[in-house]
Parts: sequence; structure tokens; C-alpha cells
Amino acid sequence: EVQLQASGGGLVQAGGSLRLSCAASGFTSDDYAIGWFRQAPGKEREGVSCINSGDGTTYYADSVRGRFTISSHNAKNTVYLQMNSLKPEDTAVYYCAATDSVDYGLAFAMLTMQYWGNGTLVTVSS
Repeated sequence: EVQLQASGGGLVQAGGSLRLSCAASGFTSDDYAIGWFRQAPGKEREGVSCINSGDGTTYYADSVRGRFTISSHNAKNTVYLQMNSLKPEDTAVYYCAATDSVDYGLAFAMLTMQYWGNGTLVTVSS
């Protein structure tokens, strides 16, 4: 059974940084993708970033490209989301999710997440 555990959220001032972690377990192959999503109060869930565990390719939403960096430490089965230059509009509950549907690119993978972890709250004050 695939399990995902997100951590690292907190309160930060605008312009600051946070690093989120997603600890994954239970995968039966090395070919999967892990993505980060967020949901702000009253808004729909938004895909933020994704990484292919096999080849390391990455995907970013336009709203975070250039500020957020996703990376993986495969030996630790952990994916990180380094968030820099945070803005108040980045405030949300952040979730990590995973899928083994990686054959059609990461944008498609973001739409087909099969497993979801808990959320971690990120609050950016102005």
C-alpha cells in the first residue's frame, strides 16, 4: 500500500522560504511521479509541481515557476518542494500525491494521481 506523509508547513513572512517534504513508501516499481497540490480557502485545488522519480523530469505551474523547486532523494523515498520568494497568495494547505501513470508526461500525471497524503498548512503573512 502506497503511503505519503507531507510535512514542513508553517508561518512565514512574504519573501521568505519554506521546504516541504513528502515521505513516500509502498511503491512496487521505480517508475512513478509525485506531485504537490495546494488548496486555499474557498478555492479549487491547484496543481503546483511534479517530478518523475525515474528520469527526474519536472513540471511547474506558471504561478510558481522560478520560485519553487521540486527535487527527490530516491534513497530516502522523499520528495521536497523548496519554496522561495513566498507570497501571501501561496497560502494554502499543501498536499503531496503520487501516480504510476507516467507514460504521457507530467502534465497528464498531475491529472491522474492515485494516492494522496495528508496536508500541511503554509501561511504567508504580508
